[in-house]
Amino acid sequence: MNKLTKALEECQVKQEKAFIPYIMAGDGGLERLRSQLLFLESNGATAVELGIPFSDPVADGPVIQQAGIRSLNNGTTLKDVLKKVMEIKDDVNIPIILMGYSNSILAYGLKEFTDDCLQAGISGCIIPDLPIEEEAIFSSIKTAGIVLIRLVTLTSSKERITEITAGAEGFIYAVTVKGITGAREAFGEEVGGYLKKVKELSPVPVLAGFGISTPDHVRDAMQYCDGVIVGSKIIECFETGKEDQISDLIQASKGLVRK
Repeated sequence: MNKLTKALEECQVKQEKAFIPYIMAGDGGLERLRSQLLFLESNGATAVELGIPFSDPVADGPVIQQAGIRSLNNGTTLKDVLKKVMEIKDDVNIPIILMGYSNSILAYGLKEFTDDCLQAGISGCIIPDLPIEEEAIFSSIKTAGIVLIRLVTLTSSKERITEITAGAEGFIYAVTVKGITGAREAFGEEVGGYLKKVKELSPVPVLAGFGISTPDHVRDAMQYCDGVIVGSKIIECFETGKEDQISDLIQASKGLVRK
């Protein structure tokens, strides 16, 4: 069984919610990657979403964009990232999901990318600029047993959500804001109903992402879905040395509060 699918199933068996932090590969140097992954694992993350820096990240807000720029300025490439994950994969037990744009993967070469992902133990891929109508181009990824995670948005119609969730793998990434990633003060009133609708239609777990940045956000979102993805806040905490706040977010996903 795919490692990510297994981890999500274990959450459901234990009646726990999933927590997936996002980090930008190469932000601060790839030599930091092992320690960041081990920190997140030791604090209870279900999996980690590993961002690939890209020159035109259409879905990313300012914090993630700046992290990507820092990583690109360090010379980070997709090949470098996969090579580093290959080196450290035996030290990291939680699933790793790559988040990158289609151009990066196509430029890499689909066969080489798929082969290298398998060598690196990658469990899933999120390609935010890939509509389901174009998924066949990336069929080698799915054939290799790496889940291709689909996204739905607040503006998706019921018919479109039904279409996207049909045949979905791993989990559905439910985008909870209209626009790019980044911390928000609060969610719009429609978010709860939207998450419940997606969950009713989805045959796989539903995880909420975009704009989740506080323990209260985590607890609020988890009333309606199977877990959360947190990005901008995780990057900020690692950059500013406030890792204790990451622990607070993960503990909130488990219904705990740090004393």
